[in-house]
Amino acid sequence: MELHDLTAVEQASGIRRREISSTELVEHYLRRIDSLNEAVGAFALVDESGARAQAAQADRAVSQADSWLPVLHGVTVPVKDLNLTAGVRTRFGTSVMDLVPDVDDDVVGRLREGGTVMTGKTTTPEFGFPCYTESDIGPYARTPWDLARGAGGSSGGAAAAVSAGLAAVAQGSDGGGSVRIPASCCGLVGLKPTRGLISNGPLPDGPGGLVVQGALARTVADAAALLGVMTGTDDGYLRAIAPEVPSLVVGCYSAPVIADTVPDPQVLVAWQKVTALLESLGHRVIEVEVPLALSDVPHFERVWSAAAAGIPLTEQQVEGLRPLTRWLRERGEALTEQEIAEAVALMNRAASAALRASQGVDVIVTPTLAQVPALVGALRDDDDPAGDFEAQKAFTPYTSPYNMTGQPAITLPVHWTDDDLPVGVQLIGRPLQEAQLLSVAAQVEAALPWIQRHPEIW
Repeated sequence: MELHDLTAVEQASGIRRREISSTELVEHYLRRIDSLNEAVGAFALVDESGARAQAAQADRAVSQADSWLPVLHGVTVPVKDLNLTAGVRTRFGTSVMDLVPDVDDDVVGRLREGGTVMTGKTTTPEFGFPCYTESDIGPYARTPWDLARGAGGSSGGAAAAVSAGLAAVAQGSDGGGSVRIPASCCGLVGLKPTRGLISNGPLPDGPGGLVVQGALARTVADAAALLGVMTGTDDGYLRAIAPEVPSLVVGCYSAPVIADTVPDPQVLVAWQKVTALLESLGHRVIEVEVPLALSDVPHFERVWSAAAAGIPLTEQQVEGLRPLTRWLRERGEALTEQEIAEAVALMNRAASAALRASQGVDVIVTPTLAQVPALVGALRDDDDPAGDFEAQKAFTPYTSPYNMTGQPAITLPVHWTDDDLPVGVQLIGRPLQEAQLLSVAAQVEAALPWIQRHPEIW
C-alpha cells in the first residue's frame, strides 16, 4: 500500500502516531503531481517550497505534542485558485488577473489553523462561472476515469487532484453545483454545506449568497473531517456520523429542475439504485415534486449575471475575458440595481416556498447530473455563449436549486457505466443538519463501498 492509498483520516492518524511524517506525505504527493498533473490538469500552481515548509512545521508540532492534534494535522489540502492565499499567487482562473494577496480567505485561514499543508492552487475556469474547467492559464481539468472527458467545474482541478491520487481531500467552492458537479464527474464524494456555515470572507458575498465553501474527498468520513477543519469544529462532524440511522422520510425525484432535458439512462440507474437501497435500509421513500418551477430559473440567472458584472475590472481586463464571462457580465450590466434586488427577492421567495414544501422530508435524493461526464470542449462554445450557458443547464439541472435554498447537499459515487465512467447521486438535507446528511451518506457508502475503485492512472 502506498501513501496515496490511505484516506485523509488514515494519513492524519499515521502522522499522529509518528508512523509517517507530513514531510514524507508531501514529498510523495509532489512526485505524483510532477508525474500526472499535465495529464489531469489538477493544479494551476504548485507551491513546493511552501508545502515543504508547512510540512516541516507540522512535523515539529507532532514531535512537541503531548496528546491532541487537529483532525487532519499534517495532511495535504490543496486550495482552489478562486481563494485568496497570502503570499501565494492567485489568478481566479483567468488571464486578466494575477496577484499575490497579503491576506488569506477565511477558509484558508481555517485550513492553516488546522495544521493542513497546501501543496498548491487547483485549476478553475474563469472566475468559476462555467461547470467545466477549461482555463486559458493552465491545463484543462480532466476526469482521471477518461482523459478525453472533463472533470466538471468549477472545482474541476480539486476533483481531478483527489481522483488521481494527488491529494486525499481538497477544498472547493460551490455557487451552482461547483463542488458536486466535478465530484460526480471524477467519482468522488462532494459536500456542499449549509449557506453561512463556513465564512466566505474577507471579500463580501455576491448577490443572493449563492457561493459556499465545500469539500471533495474519496470517503464520507474524509469529507466530514475536512468540513470540521473548515468550520473550526475539528472532528465534530466526523464524530457526529451516527453508526445507526433511525428511519427517515426520504423524498425523491428525477425530473430535471432548471432545464427541459432528458436524463441519460445511466443517471436514472444510479438514482434508482440509491432510492431502492434507502428503502431496503428501513427509510420511508416517497416521491416529491421538483422544488422549483422553470419560471423561477430566470431569477437565478439574473443573480448569476449580476455576480459577473460585480467583479471590479478595468476596460482592458474586460477585453481579455472569455466570451462566456463577457456575455454574463453584459447581461448583469444591463440590469438596474432595482432589478437585481427584485431578482434576489424573487429567488429567495421561490427558495422559501421550496423549503416549506419539503418540511416533512428529512433527506431528498436526486441525480447529481443529467449526463455522464462530458467530453472536453463539448459544453464550451466561445462562438455562442448563450448556447454554452444552455448546454451547461442541460448538463447540470439538479444542483443549483440547493444553492438557492441554502440546504446542505452531498454527491456520492454510487455507479459506474460499462465504459467505467462514474455517475453520482445527490442527497440533500435539512438546513444545518449536516450530521444527519453525513450519517445517511455513510449508510449508503457502507452498502455500496467505492473506496477500492480507482482509475487506471491511480
